[in-house]
Amino acid sequence: MAVNATPICDVKKSEFLVGPVVFLGAPGAGKGTQAQRIAELYKVPQISTGDILRDNIARATELGKAAREKMDRGELVPDELVEGMVADRLAQPDCARGFLLDGFPRTVKQAEWLDKHLAEKCFFETPKGCKQLVVIQLAVAYNQLLRRLTGRRTCPTCGRIYNANTTQRSLVEGVCDSDGSALVTRKDDREDVIKERLKNYEEQTLPLVSYYSERERLVEIDGSAELDAITAATVKAIEDGDRL
Repeated sequence: MAVNATPICDVKKSEFLVGPVVFLGAPGAGKGTQAQRIAELYKVPQISTGDILRDNIARATELGKAAREKMDRGELVPDELVEGMVADRLAQPDCARGFLLDGFPRTVKQAEWLDKHLAEKCFFETPKGCKQLVVIQLAVAYNQLLRRLTGRRTCPTCGRIYNANTTQRSLVEGVCDSDGSALVTRKDDREDVIKERLKNYEEQTLPLVSYYSERERLVEIDGSAELDAITAATVKAIEDGDRL
């Protein structure tokens, strides 16, 4: 299901019942930026599995200690631990009107767990029943993703990020606007590394896209549009969610 961008209505978004929202998108698609914008607009949390994992490890929770043991042995953190951390996070008071999941689920197995968890808890009950999950997929062509990611430049002094291939370039090519340091290309931003990341993402995510498409929960948005247009389309998808 595709959604066209429309102007954002001038209403008090901070009172709207957002419900559960998942953001999907390849590296460079801009899902983090849009999730941050939507979180600020509606005053709901943007929840990243990476942040949850680091928080549990820092607080030495039982789940965090178990995850740390796995990581120290060079093993992947199993789904059961990640799902437990997500469940704990969604039970927090700031999720009362909704939440945005960025980076979860990553697999069909995790998606199945999330569906079951939301159904059991009946998050966000409305007169129509439990508010349905909305899955936003930001679609950007492969060549554009490659161009965005390979153009990224970072200031080693202040950490500011630029992009030589977009409007976010520095005033003087290769030089930080803030402190004059020479900009660098990180190892993760090399073309060979990026191509492998995009390949891995596609292989991992295609089954997830199919899963949500079959359940008519997926909303595809043109991630190559202007930022405000993407945000407007995302708002429309969220507020039309009950009619999907």
